[in-house]
Amino acid sequence: MRIFDPHIHMTSRTTDDYERMAAAGVRAVVEPAFWLGQPRTSADSFADYFDSLIGWEPFRAGQFGVRHHATIALNPKEANDPRCRPVLDLLPRYLEKDGVVAVGEIGYDSMTPEEDAAFAAQLALAVAHDLPALVHTPHRDKARGVERSLAVVRESGIEPGRVVLDHLNEVTVKLARDTGCWLGFSIYPDTKMSPPRMVELLRAYGTERMLVNSAADWGRSDPLLTRATGEAMLLAGFTADDVDQVLWRNPVEFYGQSGRLDLTDLDLADVDPPTGTYAGNSILRGGS
Repeated sequence: MRIFDPHIHMTSRTTDDYERMAAAGVRAVVEPAFWLGQPRTSADSFADYFDSLIGWEPFRAGQFGVRHHATIALNPKEANDPRCRPVLDLLPRYLEKDGVVAVGEIGYDSMTPEEDAAFAAQLALAVAHDLPALVHTPHRDKARGVERSLAVVRESGIEPGRVVLDHLNEVTVKLARDTGCWLGFSIYPDTKMSPPRMVELLRAYGTERMLVNSAADWGRSDPLLTRATGEAMLLAGFTADDVDQVLWRNPVEFYGQSGRLDLTDLDLADVDPPTGTYAGNSILRGGS
Protein backbone atom coordinates (compact mmCIF):
# COMPACT_ATOMS: atom_id res chain seq x y z
CA MET A 1 0.00 0.00 0.00
CA ARG A 2 1.49 3.33 -1.06
CA ILE A 3 0.26 6.39 0.79
CA PHE A 4 0.43 10.12 0.10
CA ASP A 5 -0.81 12.10 3.11
CA PRO A 6 -2.13 15.33 1.55
CA HIS A 7 -2.44 17.24 4.85
CA ILE A 8 -0.16 16.61 7.82
CA HIS A 9 1.77 19.00 10.08
CA MET A 10 5.12 17.26 10.40
CA THR A 11 6.74 20.24 12.12
CA SER A 12 4.74 19.06 15.15
CA ARG A 13 5.86 15.43 14.85
CA THR A 14 9.05 13.57 15.73
CA THR A 15 11.51 11.65 13.59
CA ASP A 16 10.00 8.50 15.15
CA ASP A 17 6.78 9.41 13.33
CA TYR A 18 8.61 9.65 10.01
CA GLU A 19 10.14 6.24 10.63
CA ARG A 20 6.76 4.68 11.49
CA MET A 21 5.06 6.36 8.55
CA ALA A 22 7.66 5.14 6.08
CA ALA A 23 7.32 1.60 7.41
CA ALA A 24 3.52 1.85 6.97
CA GLY A 25 3.81 2.87 3.32
CA VAL A 26 3.72 6.68 3.53
CA ARG A 27 5.96 7.82 0.70
CA ALA A 28 4.95 11.47 0.33
CA VAL A 29 3.31 14.22 2.36
CA VAL A 30 2.08 17.77 1.97
CA GLU A 31 2.46 20.03 5.00
CA PRO A 32 0.15 23.07 5.05
CA ALA A 33 1.16 26.20 6.93
CA PHE A 34 -1.03 26.48 10.03
CA TRP A 35 -1.48 27.82 13.55
CA LEU A 36 1.15 26.73 16.07
CA GLY A 37 -1.25 26.60 19.02
CA GLN A 38 -0.29 29.95 20.50
CA PRO A 39 -0.27 33.44 19.00
CA ARG A 40 2.64 34.51 16.84
CA THR A 41 3.71 38.05 17.51
CA SER A 42 5.01 39.28 14.15
CA ALA A 43 5.35 38.51 10.46
CA ASP A 44 9.00 37.64 11.10
CA SER A 45 7.83 34.55 13.01
CA PHE A 46 6.07 33.38 9.87
CA ALA A 47 9.13 33.98 7.70
CA ASP A 48 11.19 31.64 9.87
CA TYR A 49 8.36 29.10 9.89
CA PHE A 50 7.91 29.20 6.11
CA ASP A 51 11.66 28.80 5.67
CA SER A 52 11.55 25.63 7.76
CA LEU A 53 8.66 24.23 5.70
CA ILE A 54 10.63 24.53 2.46
CA GLY A 55 14.07 23.76 3.91
CA TRP A 56 14.65 21.80 7.08
CA GLU A 57 11.46 19.75 6.99
CA PRO A 58 11.96 18.34 3.46
CA PHE A 59 15.51 17.42 4.51
CA ARG A 60 14.30 15.69 7.67
CA ALA A 61 11.60 13.78 5.79
CA GLY A 62 14.08 12.72 3.15
CA GLN A 63 16.22 10.91 5.70
CA PHE A 64 13.41 8.34 5.92
CA GLY A 65 12.54 8.17 2.23
CA VAL A 66 9.47 10.41 2.57
CA ARG A 67 9.03 13.17 -0.02
CA HIS A 68 7.86 16.43 1.57
CA HIS A 69 6.06 19.36 -0.08
CA ALA A 70 4.32 22.34 1.52
CA THR A 71 1.48 24.77 1.09
CA ILE A 72 1.99 28.35 2.24
CA ALA A 73 -0.54 30.87 3.59
CA LEU A 74 -1.76 32.99 6.45
CA ASN A 75 -4.03 30.57 8.29
CA PRO A 76 -7.63 31.57 9.09
CA LYS A 77 -7.25 31.77 12.87
CA GLU A 78 -4.32 34.17 12.74
CA ALA A 79 -5.91 36.23 10.00
CA ASN A 80 -7.80 37.87 12.87
CA ASP A 81 -4.61 39.13 14.53
CA PRO A 82 -3.45 42.52 13.18
CA ARG A 83 0.14 41.59 14.05
CA CYS A 84 -0.05 38.74 11.54
CA ARG A 85 -1.79 40.34 8.58
CA PRO A 86 1.48 41.75 7.10
CA VAL A 87 2.22 38.09 6.30
CA LEU A 88 0.04 38.58 3.22
CA ASP A 89 2.80 40.77 1.79
CA LEU A 90 5.36 37.97 2.31
CA LEU A 91 3.42 35.29 0.51
CA PRO A 92 4.26 36.06 -3.14
CA ARG A 93 7.93 35.37 -2.48
CA TYR A 94 7.21 31.97 -0.96
CA LEU A 95 4.56 30.99 -3.49
CA GLU A 96 7.28 30.92 -6.16
CA LYS A 97 9.35 28.28 -4.33
CA ASP A 98 9.78 24.87 -5.97
CA GLY A 99 8.45 22.78 -3.09
CA VAL A 100 5.27 24.83 -2.63
CA VAL A 101 2.36 23.02 -4.30
CA ALA A 102 -0.66 25.09 -3.18
CA VAL A 103 -1.87 28.11 -1.24
CA GLY A 104 -3.08 26.92 2.15
CA GLU A 105 -4.47 26.54 4.67
CA ILE A 106 -6.89 29.34 3.90
CA GLY A 107 -10.59 29.71 4.65
CA TYR A 108 -12.52 30.17 7.87
CA ASP A 109 -12.12 29.68 11.60
CA SER A 110 -14.75 32.02 13.09
CA MET A 111 -16.07 33.57 9.85
CA THR A 112 -15.09 37.14 10.70
CA PRO A 113 -14.68 40.08 8.29
CA GLU A 114 -10.92 39.77 8.74
CA GLU A 115 -11.08 36.14 7.63
CA ASP A 116 -13.24 37.14 4.66
CA ALA A 117 -10.56 39.56 3.49
CA ALA A 118 -7.64 37.17 3.98
CA PHE A 119 -9.49 34.32 2.28
CA ALA A 120 -10.35 36.36 -0.81
CA ALA A 121 -6.85 37.85 -1.04
CA GLN A 122 -5.20 34.45 -0.89
CA LEU A 123 -7.51 32.90 -3.48
CA ALA A 124 -6.44 35.77 -5.72
CA LEU A 125 -2.82 34.84 -5.03
CA ALA A 126 -3.56 31.23 -5.97
CA VAL A 127 -4.94 32.42 -9.31
CA ALA A 128 -2.02 34.80 -9.87
CA HIS A 129 0.58 32.13 -9.10
CA ASP A 130 -1.28 29.35 -10.93
CA LEU A 131 -1.52 27.21 -7.80
CA PRO A 132 -4.25 25.05 -6.28
CA ALA A 133 -5.85 26.13 -3.00
CA LEU A 134 -6.31 24.15 0.22
CA VAL A 135 -9.37 25.46 2.05
CA HIS A 136 -9.82 24.83 5.78
CA THR A 137 -13.52 24.56 6.60
CA PRO A 138 -14.33 25.67 10.16
CA HIS A 139 -14.67 23.26 13.05
CA ARG A 140 -17.72 25.12 14.37
CA ASP A 141 -20.93 25.85 12.44
CA LYS A 142 -19.53 23.67 9.67
CA ALA A 143 -22.47 23.72 7.27
CA ARG A 144 -22.65 27.50 7.18
CA GLY A 145 -18.85 27.62 6.92
CA VAL A 146 -18.82 25.35 3.88
CA GLU A 147 -21.61 27.31 2.20
CA ARG A 148 -19.75 30.55 2.80
CA SER A 149 -16.45 29.05 1.63
CA LEU A 150 -18.05 27.91 -1.61
CA ALA A 151 -19.48 31.39 -2.19
CA VAL A 152 -16.01 32.95 -1.82
CA VAL A 153 -14.51 30.35 -4.13
CA ARG A 154 -17.12 31.16 -6.78
CA GLU A 155 -16.52 34.89 -6.42
CA SER A 156 -12.74 34.44 -6.79
CA GLY A 157 -12.91 32.99 -10.28
CA ILE A 158 -10.56 30.11 -9.42
CA GLU A 159 -11.32 26.87 -11.23
CA PRO A 160 -13.21 24.65 -8.71
CA GLY A 161 -11.11 21.65 -9.69
CA ARG A 162 -8.09 23.47 -8.27
CA VAL A 163 -9.69 23.77 -4.81
CA VAL A 164 -9.92 21.17 -2.04
CA LEU A 165 -12.42 21.75 0.76
CA ASP A 166 -10.89 20.02 3.76
CA HIS A 167 -12.23 18.70 7.09
CA LEU A 168 -15.55 17.68 5.55
CA ASN A 169 -17.95 15.23 7.21
CA GLU A 170 -21.25 13.46 6.55
CA VAL A 171 -23.22 16.71 6.61
CA THR A 172 -20.92 19.01 4.67
CA VAL A 173 -19.93 16.55 1.93
CA LYS A 174 -23.46 16.87 0.57
CA LEU A 175 -22.97 20.60 0.15
CA ALA A 176 -19.65 20.26 -1.66
CA ARG A 177 -20.06 17.09 -3.72
CA ASP A 178 -21.43 18.62 -6.94
CA THR A 179 -19.41 21.85 -6.96
CA GLY A 180 -16.40 20.54 -8.87
CA CYS A 181 -14.13 21.03 -5.86
CA TRP A 182 -12.08 18.21 -4.38
CA LEU A 183 -13.30 16.79 -1.08
CA GLY A 184 -10.92 16.41 1.87
CA PHE A 185 -11.45 14.36 5.02
CA SER A 186 -9.31 14.33 8.17
CA ILE A 187 -9.15 11.05 10.11
CA TYR A 188 -8.73 11.57 13.85
CA PRO A 189 -8.75 9.39 16.98
CA ASP A 190 -11.70 11.16 18.63
CA THR A 191 -13.00 14.03 16.48
CA LYS A 192 -13.54 14.80 12.79
CA MET A 193 -13.72 11.50 10.85
CA SER A 194 -12.86 7.86 11.67
CA PRO A 195 -11.86 5.04 9.28
CA PRO A 196 -15.28 3.31 9.49
CA ARG A 197 -17.14 6.58 8.85
CA MET A 198 -14.82 7.33 5.93
CA VAL A 199 -15.52 3.92 4.43
CA GLU A 200 -19.26 4.63 4.52
CA LEU A 201 -18.76 7.96 2.75
CA LEU A 202 -16.67 6.28 0.06
CA ARG A 203 -19.45 3.73 -0.41
CA ALA A 204 -21.99 6.51 -0.78
CA TYR A 205 -20.03 8.98 -2.91
CA GLY A 206 -17.33 6.93 -4.67
CA THR A 207 -13.58 7.41 -4.78
CA GLU A 208 -13.19 10.23 -7.32
CA ARG A 209 -11.91 13.61 -6.07
CA MET A 210 -11.74 12.23 -2.50
CA LEU A 211 -8.66 13.06 -0.39
CA VAL A 212 -8.02 11.32 2.92
CA ASN A 213 -5.51 12.83 5.35
CA SER A 214 -4.41 12.50 8.95
CA ALA A 215 -4.03 16.28 9.56
CA ALA A 216 -1.75 15.15 12.40
CA ASP A 217 -0.38 18.05 14.43
CA TRP A 218 0.49 19.01 18.01
CA GLY A 219 -2.92 17.86 19.28
CA ARG A 220 -4.24 14.34 19.77
CA SER A 221 -3.87 12.86 16.31
CA ASP A 222 -2.33 9.88 14.55
CA PRO A 223 -0.18 10.01 11.38
CA LEU A 224 -0.97 6.34 10.65
CA LEU A 225 -4.74 6.76 10.31
CA THR A 226 -4.38 7.03 6.53
CA ARG A 227 -3.06 3.47 6.59
CA ALA A 228 -5.89 2.42 8.93
CA THR A 229 -8.40 3.87 6.47
CA GLY A 230 -6.88 1.92 3.60
CA GLU A 231 -7.06 -1.29 5.63
CA ALA A 232 -10.69 -0.56 6.55
CA MET A 233 -11.48 -0.05 2.86
CA LEU A 234 -10.03 -3.47 2.00
CA LEU A 235 -11.97 -5.15 4.80
CA ALA A 236 -15.15 -3.50 3.50
CA GLY A 237 -14.67 -4.94 0.03
CA PHE A 238 -12.94 -2.10 -1.80
CA THR A 239 -10.20 -3.23 -4.18
CA ALA A 240 -6.50 -2.52 -3.86
CA ASP A 241 -6.91 -0.22 -6.87
CA ASP A 242 -9.63 1.74 -5.03
CA VAL A 243 -7.30 2.18 -2.08
CA ASP A 244 -4.47 3.28 -4.36
CA GLN A 245 -6.74 5.84 -6.00
CA VAL A 246 -7.80 7.39 -2.69
CA LEU A 247 -4.49 7.23 -0.85
CA TRP A 248 -2.10 7.89 -3.73
CA ARG A 249 -3.41 8.80 -7.17
CA ASN A 250 -5.96 11.38 -6.00
CA PRO A 251 -3.50 13.55 -4.03
CA VAL A 252 -0.95 13.19 -6.84
CA GLU A 253 -3.56 14.43 -9.33
CA PHE A 254 -4.69 17.33 -7.15
CA TYR A 255 -1.27 18.68 -6.15
CA GLY A 256 0.20 17.78 -9.53
CA GLN A 257 -1.77 20.74 -10.90
CA SER A 258 0.91 22.95 -9.36
CA GLY A 259 3.53 21.63 -11.78
CA ARG A 260 5.90 21.32 -8.81
CA LEU A 261 5.13 17.90 -7.39
CA ASP A 262 8.35 15.88 -7.42
CA LEU A 263 7.91 12.16 -6.81
CA THR A 264 10.88 11.00 -8.86
CA ASP A 265 13.26 8.34 -7.54
CA LEU A 266 11.09 7.45 -4.55
CA ASP A 267 11.97 3.77 -4.94
CA LEU A 268 15.66 4.60 -4.74
CA ALA A 269 15.15 6.20 -1.34
CA ASP A 270 14.42 2.75 0.09
CA VAL A 271 17.91 1.50 -0.71
CA ASP A 272 19.88 4.72 -0.74
CA PRO A 273 18.34 7.29 1.62
CA PRO A 274 19.88 10.77 1.52
CA THR A 275 22.62 11.70 3.91
CA GLY A 276 24.45 14.86 4.94
CA THR A 277 23.30 17.92 6.82
CA TYR A 278 21.03 20.89 6.39
CA ALA A 279 22.56 24.22 7.48
CA GLY A 280 25.15 22.17 9.33
CA ASN A 281 22.56 20.03 11.12
CA SER A 282 21.56 16.41 10.69
CA ILE A 283 18.68 14.58 12.35
CA LEU A 284 21.17 13.38 14.96
CA ARG A 285 21.98 15.18 18.19
CA GLY A 286 25.06 17.34 17.92
CA GLY A 287 24.66 17.92 14.21
CA SER A 288 26.59 14.85 13.11
